[in-house]
Amino acid sequence: MIFISFVTFVAGEFAPGDPATILAGEKASLETVHLIRHNLGLDRPWPERYVRFVDHALHGDFGVSYYSTHEPVRDILIRTTPMTIKLASQAIILAAALGILLGTLAAVYQRRFADRTILTLSTLGVTTPNFVLAPILVYIFCQRLDRLPISWSTTLVAPEIVYFILPVTILAARPMALITRLTRASMIDTLDQEFIRTATAKGVPRGRLLFRHALRNAILPVITTIGTSFGFLLTGSFVLERYFLMPGLGSTVIEAIQQIDMPVIQAGVLVTGVMFILLNLVVDILMPILDPRIRESQI
Repeated sequence: MIFISFVTFVAGEFAPGDPATILAGEKASLETVHLIRHNLGLDRPWPERYVRFVDHALHGDFGVSYYSTHEPVRDILIRTTPMTIKLASQAIILAAALGILLGTLAAVYQRRFADRTILTLSTLGVTTPNFVLAPILVYIFCQRLDRLPISWSTTLVAPEIVYFILPVTILAARPMALITRLTRASMIDTLDQEFIRTATAKGVPRGRLLFRHALRNAILPVITTIGTSFGFLLTGSFVLERYFLMPGLGSTVIEAIQQIDMPVIQAGVLVTGVMFILLNLVVDILMPILDPRIRESQI
């Protein structure tokens, strides 16, 4: 977080434009610009301003937006972040559920038609970018079939979940493909283990063998992938939020980049960085709980 905060601060220093001039307006006098620059602390050395920036950020104070109504950035984050978290959460739940299911089926029916079909679909999911998949699905389901709304609306004319169907599906496509391939590989490796053969020889039912014994051991590396994928989905949703006009943190940050609104950009980067680090911390805490072997090695 220290590194991220330093990079965002330096980016603000090298960004074109003068914050004092932007806040004062083009017709403001030179004295007014100097007064705003002094009030913002821009006339102080950059190390001192960096320490002040970090101190304010720790207290949730990211300043005010340079544009529009000069709304406090903290209020912007409170208003937009829940939308991004909701979008990413639904996408990772869908990706994890379908990815684990398809990966398990591919491993069980290895080298058969189902396995080849799932591998083909997962390859397409990995290689097709969101900005390619989005217009294709919009054309099919919004324009041709007219079944789903093409963009977010300030006055929702349908249940909110309907507006999330396309963005969540598109966002979940790539992590679902990755989880599918990883689950398949992990399941195949687990099914070849000696304890699975022993359980088969003892007559353990097929369903119990697959889900209680094989999948329980094979899913451990998948959990790590789910955690990191969720972190990437938080930023991967930025493009889709902008594409579907969703009022989330991603579309707000992209708009701020276009306007060079540095307080909003810095706050967006720091917030997503914090969430990404916390998610990886949660995964690191869960792994020893789920796998006794990790606990024993730590002891």
